[in-house]
Amino acid sequence: MRKVPYVNFPAQFEEERGELMPLIEGVFQRGEFILGPAVEQLEAKLARFCGTAHAVTLNSGTDALILGMRALGIGPGDEVVTPPNSFVASTAAIVAVGAVPVFADVAADQCLDPEAVRAVLTPRTKAIMPVHLTGRMCDMAAFTALAERHHLLLVEDAAQAVGSSQGGRMAGSFGHIGCFSTHPLKNLNAAGDGGFVTTSDPAVAERLRRLRNHGLVDRNTVEAWGSLSRMDNLQAAILGLRLERLPGVIGRRRANAALYRQCLPPEAAWVPCRPGDRNSFHLFVVELDRRDQAQAYLAQHGIGSAVHYPVPIHLQPAARSLGYGPGRFPVTERQAGRILSLPVHQFLAPEDIRLVAETLDAFVRP
Repeated sequence: MRKVPYVNFPAQFEEERGELMPLIEGVFQRGEFILGPAVEQLEAKLARFCGTAHAVTLNSGTDALILGMRALGIGPGDEVVTPPNSFVASTAAIVAVGAVPVFADVAADQCLDPEAVRAVLTPRTKAIMPVHLTGRMCDMAAFTALAERHHLLLVEDAAQAVGSSQGGRMAGSFGHIGCFSTHPLKNLNAAGDGGFVTTSDPAVAERLRRLRNHGLVDRNTVEAWGSLSRMDNLQAAILGLRLERLPGVIGRRRANAALYRQCLPPEAAWVPCRPGDRNSFHLFVVELDRRDQAQAYLAQHGIGSAVHYPVPIHLQPAARSLGYGPGRFPVTERQAGRILSLPVHQFLAPEDIRLVAETLDAFVRP
């Protein structure tokens, strides 16, 4: 039986081995493990790639959200509007800075609905956090206009959208900050946790650099209470190599998504891209009835899949104090019972895509 894994890290290592190992050896030979030239070079490359003046590397995408909001002055008493269908880190970061998460429902495209956001704005709203879930960008023209009209900060959670663009502008270049993850499962992936923040505000970038390093101005002067969130040089070296390869990675993922759209049965519904959008396809998500049975059927036939995410954040035990309950966000809740992420990684062959589509077709039309 031909198997189709959901991810394929060994294949990535084999493809990169010849370039990767000398980079790793170089880090050890130089003995430069924390900050330094490798980090500075990566930050410059990330800023150019994302179309911003600055990029500040950190040790996770979660810290990118937390420290990014701290650098913007978001804190206790402030409300931040965000969707409930994201990974929990989006909401957890808001709570971590002492702010209050306020949920708004998503639209049919699984992205935060601007009209739903408009309906929950209050005098305490400080920021909007649209989440570019799965690599699909939210309607940033609408959110930019909304933020400007109400004098709000715009925080892009672009953890899953490195390399996505809208109208020729890259994810992370629309908001006051863009927050990214380089977790191993991301398109631009480290060999461990990592993240970065993009911004074109030099003051925000400087605050971030201090906050990630205990708030130090120099070795003996602490300007503000910070934390420890520096990216290791080893990860920076790896990411520098993978950033050069990223356009090719995204190109292969887009080709896989295009083939899925040709081959999938109509019962496995997928959301088309808006005109002017370039999805990086961190995930390829379909919606279908009997999702759990379909996932089990795929597994029986050697095909990996995942659900991102089966329980919306507002229904998690940790969110009870926020006062939301079942039925509050009907679009999010309906999608949570139907979404399924299919393999879309760059090491799939066309016959793998066709096998996944044929297997789903056999499930929906036995």
